[in-house]
Amino acid sequence: MFARILVIDDNTSLAQNLRDVLEGARELDVEVILAPDGKSGLFAAREGGFDVAVVDVKLPDASGVALMPSLRAAAPLGEIVLVTGFATIDTALEALRAGAFAFILKSFRPEELIATVQQAIEKVGLKREREEYQRRYRALVDATDVLILGLDRDGNVVLFNQRLAELTGVSASEALGQRLSERFVAPPDARRVEQAITLASAGEASDVEVTMVTEEGVPRRVRWHLSAVRESRDDLAVYGIGVDVTERRALERRAASAEALNAMAPLALGLAHEIRNPLNAAVLELELLSRAIERLGESEARDPMRSRVGIVKGEIGRLERLLTEFLELARPRGLQREPVDLSLVLGEVIDLELEAITARGITLEREIEPGCVALGDVEKLKQVVLNLVVNALDVMPEGGVIRVCTGADESRVWMAIGDSGPGIDPAILAEIFDPFFTTKPAGTGLGLAIVHKIVQQHGGDVRLESQATSGTVARVTLPRARSDEPRGDAK
Repeated sequence: MFARILVIDDNTSLAQNLRDVLEGARELDVEVILAPDGKSGLFAAREGGFDVAVVDVKLPDASGVALMPSLRAAAPLGEIVLVTGFATIDTALEALRAGAFAFILKSFRPEELIATVQQAIEKVGLKREREEYQRRYRALVDATDVLILGLDRDGNVVLFNQRLAELTGVSASEALGQRLSERFVAPPDARRVEQAITLASAGEASDVEVTMVTEEGVPRRVRWHLSAVRESRDDLAVYGIGVDVTERRALERRAASAEALNAMAPLALGLAHEIRNPLNAAVLELELLSRAIERLGESEARDPMRSRVGIVKGEIGRLERLLTEFLELARPRGLQREPVDLSLVLGEVIDLELEAITARGITLEREIEPGCVALGDVEKLKQVVLNLVVNALDVMPEGGVIRVCTGADESRVWMAIGDSGPGIDPAILAEIFDPFFTTKPAGTGLGLAIVHKIVQQHGGDVRLESQATSGTVARVTLPRARSDEPRGDAK
């Protein structure tokens, strides 16, 4: 393949001599293009590019040195050799600072020109070879299924592969220059990843598992292996190979929860018998006590005693609900599958909680579509809706908005219950359905765990979408009932 040589010189006879010398040299396989001025030379460079441009410093319409940036833009890998008959130290320095490959004085020997052009062609070949290796390297980095990250010694991103861009929702070009610990790592893990980068920079490879935060605010758990590579005497880069372990950690948590629940089942049955008997006895005694208080007639002690009895009754009721939830989680009963109209289920639960909703000054918004009929168990789906509505009420003690809506497609139906509360920290979203995990001071951590278990029993899916400024939406998706199945309405 011929190397393309562009000669820009207004001395026509000299330019032709240069072409004859270069094309006739046994050491070179070249094609020489002539241009008499800067404008035509730049046009030729933009049309066909060049490997080496031999440019006269003094042209009729431009300076050869001033022409160099435009020539480099036209052929980024090409080299430029400047030729002049009126050289000074200043012009030579200016040419070298501008990036000229060589500076040749007229009159020069043909051997000098041939050797200079040959060296320039070799350098261009090396640059093309390097660019090809870099292209293959980038293609390999982007094609791999693992996460690849490059950092400078300060923890700023210098490499961000396509898989990592897809995970975070941030393009590679946007990620460059961003500080890893500030832009992409959840605050609780920022210090740990900084320490791992420092260790790697010191020559000690390190492993660290952190929560990466995507542009949508969805946390992803990633395990990184960090090690340093010295790219030059002064430059050090830290490279990270990451694996997304979010699903693996979720599976491990589910397996641990299932094991714990299996172990709880015999205990739960025993506790149910041992606890409910004294609870029933306490309820009966309270009822007798209430009757005795009523027989006292009007007195100063009657109202305080009524109040205390009411408090005890409420606490016993709370214990009974907790026991019921514990039993439901540890040993749930089988499903009674039938077509269930979600609008009726939502309506009945909302009516049940309407007094609490009104008392807290909460606005209720409904967007119910007709025909959203799921295949499931009416009572269990009521439990799902009740737990989600109670959660929404708990996070808005001083008022807000609750939104309930439904929708459907050919195979699935969904219902969503949203609140305008403070939202959920993205760092704990992955644990929010774990049994006994709660952020409430007096919470049990069973409500959402029961919701998750019931929805899974139905072959459905439940997800929480949370934003700090717009609250939380719980979205439940369920299999759609066939139109020819008899419908079981909420009762």
